[in-house]
Amino acid sequence: MDSRYLRAFVAVVDHGGISAAAKELGYAQSSVSAQLKRLEADLGVAVLVRAGTGATLTEAGQRLVPYAREALELEERMRRAARGDRPRLRIGAQESLAHAWMADVLAALEHGAAGPCARPDVELTVGNRRHLERAFAAGELDLVLQYDNGARALGPHAVVGHDRTVLVAAPSHPLAPLASVPAERLLAYDFLVAEPGCTSEMMVDRFGRDLLAGAHLATITGSLSALLRLAGHGHGVSLLPELAVARELERGELVELRLAEPLRPVSIVAQWRPRLGRAERPLHALLDLARRADPLPEAMPRAEVS
Repeated sequence: MDSRYLRAFVAVVDHGGISAAAKELGYAQSSVSAQLKRLEADLGVAVLVRAGTGATLTEAGQRLVPYAREALELEERMRRAARGDRPRLRIGAQESLAHAWMADVLAALEHGAAGPCARPDVELTVGNRRHLERAFAAGELDLVLQYDNGARALGPHAVVGHDRTVLVAAPSHPLAPLASVPAERLLAYDFLVAEPGCTSEMMVDRFGRDLLAGAHLATITGSLSALLRLAGHGHGVSLLPELAVARELERGELVELRLAEPLRPVSIVAQWRPRLGRAERPLHALLDLARRADPLPEAMPRAEVS
């Protein structure tokens, strides 16, 4: 099967229509339409329903999408191997991790800390949990790093680090001067969480829901940086991994509220796709560097699952 047909198909899926896909690929719209027809002829089934407002997937098209992405990725790996290029490693990380820790791990990998043969061309995608899980399931990412939310991971995965869980607020917040903050004192204040799937909401769900039963949750639709700015201006408190707020705590823009009941650490979990070919070595080198850069190495033992 001609990979151009699959590339046209995936472009329509990603951009919502034949016209947008043609613009992205640099083809005439008629060329993309012809490639899609040849794809359907090869498969013996319709994969798209054309409409004036765009194109939608048939059931067969929905089943085809992950295989089409996988085939195109395999083609890219073959081309890189034939040319002698460095392997590509597509990494996804939650914003809280990319904010500080992930950048240091990737810098160590690029500067040869795991050996010159373990240096890949890295593509980093930053997003919330839902975005990363969709991209990983669709075959768009090889490796995802995110905070443990208690859900059972499928496929190869490992705990590669740990982080403290901290409750933060503005230095001017009424609770900031207290030596110890009882949970019931928090009920009078807004509790800031970012968009659904974001680290801050997950931390509330896993570590703070029982502790903060009855608290008012103010959802901030946007980025982690927006949430931190709002907290820094006194608009509420937020429960976050320490990595996400280390810079703001160091600068004094936020302070940690000292809870009467300490919070448990949270694990950093890596999940990756099997059979990555030449990218296997740099992937495992990166995992090793991540373990060595564990922000909280004394937290608990770790075991890899393959």
